[in-house]
Amino acid sequence: MILFDLDGTLVDTAPDLGYALNLQRERHGLVPMPMEAIRPFASHGSKGLLNIGFGLTPENENFEAMRVEYLDLYDQVFTRSPKLFDGVDELLASLQKRDIKWGVVTNKPRRFAAPLIESMQLSAPMACLLCGDDASLPKPAPDTLLMACEQSLIKAELCFYVGDAERDIEAGNAAGMKTVVAMWGYIDISDQPLTWGADFVINQPIELVTLLNKHFN
Repeated sequence: MILFDLDGTLVDTAPDLGYALNLQRERHGLVPMPMEAIRPFASHGSKGLLNIGFGLTPENENFEAMRVEYLDLYDQVFTRSPKLFDGVDELLASLQKRDIKWGVVTNKPRRFAAPLIESMQLSAPMACLLCGDDASLPKPAPDTLLMACEQSLIKAELCFYVGDAERDIEAGNAAGMKTVVAMWGYIDISDQPLTWGADFVINQPIELVTLLNKHFN
C-alpha cells in the first residue's frame, strides 16, 4: 500500500491556507504576506502558519485563541481552490491498474481533510484516511500510520509513506515503512531533505511507479 501525506504531497492546498492567513492578518491590521513567503510553511499546519504570520509559538498566551480564529477562517475557504499536484492523478490511476491500495495519513483535522478529499472527486478509490485528530499522537509519531495499516489489513513493511516534511519521514521510519520524500511539495530553501533519513527521494509523482516496480519485482 502507498500512503500519502495530504498538504504538499497529494494536494496543493497552499493558496487557500495562505488566503486564510492573510484574512486573519487583515483582521489584525496587518498587510497581506506574499504567497511565496507562506508556501514553504503550508505543510506545517496552523502552528507553522501562525509562526510565519504573527511570530506566535504554542508557548504564547494568545496562541490558542489565534489558532481557533485561523481554523475558523480556513473553514470558510478550504475548498476554494485545492488541486492535485501535476502527475498525481496519473499516479493514482497507475496504482489502481496495478491493484495497489493507497490512502492518506495527514495531520490535518478530519473536519477539513475528509470534505477536501471528497471535493477532489478522485477517480481511484481510497483505502483509508487517517487524520491528526484520529490518534492522541499525530505525526511525527507513527500512530496514525499504523492505524492505516490495521484498517487496510496491510503490514507496515509492505507500505511506502510519501511526504514533503521531515516529520513525515520520521513517522514512516518509526512505523517500519519505506519512506519517500516528495520534492515537489512545500520544502523551504532552509530544509535539507537529503538528511531526513528517507529511503527514496523523488521529483515527480510518477517516479513512485518505478520505485514500486524495482521493489516488488
